[in-house]
Amino acid sequence: KGANQTIAIARAGGQVYHIGSVGPDSGWILDILTQSGAEIAGIICATSPTGHAIIYVDETAENSIVLFEGANGRINQQQIDLSLATAQASDWLLLQNETNQGLYSVKRAKQLGMQVCYSAAPFSVDDVTQILPYTDLLIVNEIEFEQICEKAPNLKDRLAEIAVLVTLGANGAKYSHRNEVTDINAYKSDAIDTTGAGDTFLGYALAAIDRGELLKDALQQAAAAAAIQVSRAGAAAAIPKISEVKLFMRENK
Repeated sequence: KGANQTIAIARAGGQVYHIGSVGPDSGWILDILTQSGAEIAGIICATSPTGHAIIYVDETAENSIVLFEGANGRINQQQIDLSLATAQASDWLLLQNETNQGLYSVKRAKQLGMQVCYSAAPFSVDDVTQILPYTDLLIVNEIEFEQICEKAPNLKDRLAEIAVLVTLGANGAKYSHRNEVTDINAYKSDAIDTTGAGDTFLGYALAAIDRGELLKDALQQAAAAAAIQVSRAGAAAAIPKISEVKLFMRENK
C-alpha cells in the first residue's frame, strides 16, 4: 500500500519521500518508485525478502489480499529520524499498518510539527488505538471504517475531532471534519481490477490537498484517478499520470 500511495502522489505531481525497507534483488521496485518521481533515499535494504501481497480478483473485479510482511517489518528508528530530519512543519507524514515503527513515526512527526495522514489498513485494532490520537486525516474504505467503529469504540470522540475520508468504491467517497461533510460521486468506469483503487484515490487526494487546492476539487481529481486505475489490470502499474487524469476529467464532466 505504501508503494502504491507513493507512486500515486508522485504521478499526481506531488513531492514525496518514501521511507521503507526492501529485500535483496528488489531493484525493480526502486526503479518504479524513482521513475514515478519519488525520492527513495529513505529506503533501506534488509536481509528479509521484500514484503508483498498475493491478490485474488473475482468476476466482479473485487479483490481479496493476503499479505507477507517480510522486509516491511525491518524499518528502524534511526532510519525514521534521518528521513524526517529535513521535514518542514507544513509537510505530511503518510503511513499504513503494513510496516513497523508506526507509533514512533507519528510521535516524531508531531514533535516536528508535521501533519499525519493515516491509512489504517490492513486493519489492526492495536495499531489504530495507538496511532489515531496523533492523526490529522484518516483515510479508510467503508469496511475498515466499520471495523474501527466496532472494535475500537473508545476512539469515537477522536474520530469526531479529526478529518475522516471514507472511500466507497463505486459510490464515491465521503469526507467529514466536525460539522463539514463533503460527498464525492465516483466516475463511471468499466472496472477490470479494483486492486489499488483506494491507494490511488488517497495519493491523488493528499497531493492536491498538500498543494492547497480546494477540498472538493482535490477529491474530484482523486475520484477521476481511481476511475482510470480500476479500468486497467494491476495496482501500481495502473495508476495514471496527472495529464491522463486532467484529460479524463475534461472528457467526463
